[in-house]
Amino acid sequence: QSCHRPAGQRASQEPGSGGLPEGVEYIPTRKKGKNPMKPVGVAWYSLYARTRLGYLFYQRQVKKARERYPHGHSVPQPYCFPGVKILPIPVLSNNYSYLVIDTGSSQAAVIDPSDPLAVQAAIEEEGVMLEAIFCTHKHWDHSGGNEALCQKHNSCKVYGSVLDAIPQLTNPLTDREKVSVGSLTFEALATPGHTVGHMVYVLDGGPFGGPPCLFSGDLLFLAGCGEPFEGSPETMLASLDVAMGLGEDTLLWPGHEYALECLTFASLLELDNSALEQKLQWAVQQRQEKKSTCPSTLGEEQTYNPFLRTHRPELQEALGLWQGGGEDPDAFRARVLKEVRRRKDLYQAT
Repeated sequence: QSCHRPAGQRASQEPGSGGLPEGVEYIPTRKKGKNPMKPVGVAWYSLYARTRLGYLFYQRQVKKARERYPHGHSVPQPYCFPGVKILPIPVLSNNYSYLVIDTGSSQAAVIDPSDPLAVQAAIEEEGVMLEAIFCTHKHWDHSGGNEALCQKHNSCKVYGSVLDAIPQLTNPLTDREKVSVGSLTFEALATPGHTVGHMVYVLDGGPFGGPPCLFSGDLLFLAGCGEPFEGSPETMLASLDVAMGLGEDTLLWPGHEYALECLTFASLLELDNSALEQKLQWAVQQRQEKKSTCPSTLGEEQTYNPFLRTHRPELQEALGLWQGGGEDPDAFRARVLKEVRRRKDLYQAT
């Protein structure tokens, strides 16, 4: 597979059956692969995250996804800059693992290896040595392949937060700690909310003349963000702010292919957001061709992702929320975030 940079082109037509190019059908996308983390109650979440039943459910997920998507749910689109190759690996029904390669030494790291067979196939096809697994959090759809890959690659280390029960964890990380894999440098950032120990990983692209790359797990998606299962709106807002401090040129590599659902929901909140309309149009065409929608950039996300626009008056007005006299600005933004999350959950449930 050849490497390419995201084209970044967005079609000018408005989404809808009348605005798409001839031969392309608009499919409103509330239909997607089942997400085990969809809010279905505290009891189910506890079973999934903390018991053997969660692992058994994950195994069933893997089996069904392999049958339904023998070549993955999306066409992987490698991204390269000198010395670095990032290969998205579509796994389960909508997850992404990422193989990040130091092309000079052929050493590699993988982020969130959900399906060990798919990840191992990519490792063998690329002819690289797996040196590290970076886990964003404990959920099985992000960590389920750790054990099998460690058995296959004896020198491989597993990194993550000690606050999450990450399978096979060998090297616990703290906030802002850096790890080298070959000539690659990753920085771990603590971003609690989805889980207590959720971390994201930032690849420093500077030495290679490339942009920073954020592997965001379930913190941040294209036009969306993860459920705060183990945190408050205030906690999630602070974690999102950590990510947004990385700079507008940072590439966002999310843990799931949720773009169409998230963009469609966002378009119901901000009816006159042209950047949002154009991104939705582009995403529809990408998914018609089963192409991945990642990466986006953090600069882009600020123009259409409602979870990153809590400071924007137009979103606040659309939600019918106004800052109270004497109300702390961040407390108000957390209140806006909570309302966006509430509406998104209702949208998912319909």
